[in-house]
Amino acid sequence: MLKKERQAHILRQVNLHNRVLSADLCQEMDVSEDTIRRDLVELSDLGQIIKVHGGALSVSFHTSLQPTRVYLQDKKKVVAEKAVRMIREGMFILTTGGTTIIEMAKMLPPDLKATFITGSLHAAMEYIQHPHIDVILIGDRLSRNSRITVGGEAIEKIKEIKADICFLGINAIDAELGISDNDWDVVQVKKAMISSSSKVVAVTVADKINTVQKLKVCDIDKIDVLVTDVHPENPLLEVYHRKGLQVL
Repeated sequence: MLKKERQAHILRQVNLHNRVLSADLCQEMDVSEDTIRRDLVELSDLGQIIKVHGGALSVSFHTSLQPTRVYLQDKKKVVAEKAVRMIREGMFILTTGGTTIIEMAKMLPPDLKATFITGSLHAAMEYIQHPHIDVILIGDRLSRNSRITVGGEAIEKIKEIKADICFLGINAIDAELGISDNDWDVVQVKKAMISSSSKVVAVTVADKINTVQKLKVCDIDKIDVLVTDVHPENPLLEVYHRKGLQVL
């Protein structure tokens, strides 16, 4: 694989999943750690990624409180528009973080009365702009990678909630292997949110469908609704229909 192709692959992975590990990139492209290290340094020097120990982070997600350069933003807006239609007056709503969740927050009706509970600073800042929305920010340790609160206290607080619906921003989904992620602490928070919600809605661009990360969040049967940017009858989604998910 040529350097240009390698670096294009790295950029796609880091923008799609917000974080990549050097070891995974080496395995995916069958190249040495030194080769990946040089690619990451070069991309970092160009301002296209943030190089960290053991991998890289997305520039668009990690350089400001409100991301200005959102990867696949048009697609995420389509997902957000579909997701917002599921919200009803008076609901108690749990949400994770991520750029798709933020796009959803921006589209909430101005007269909506509901309670949003989140550990995401990004999302909370959007929710608070709506005059009739109550915002509960779950406290604990703030993850540098995900910009959400993680840890035992956050998980215990989530366990005390019985939300009407949870909007789960996801890193990867596979019909057989379920929902997965690349951050241990975030996985534990997502598991707690799933257990504390009457309905779980996974929101994602189609680019993340049929992808897998290292850490499992849940089996596919824990998800009630899958919301993507493609038409529900797209062949890509056929297997999720068969698994019993409502697909929007």
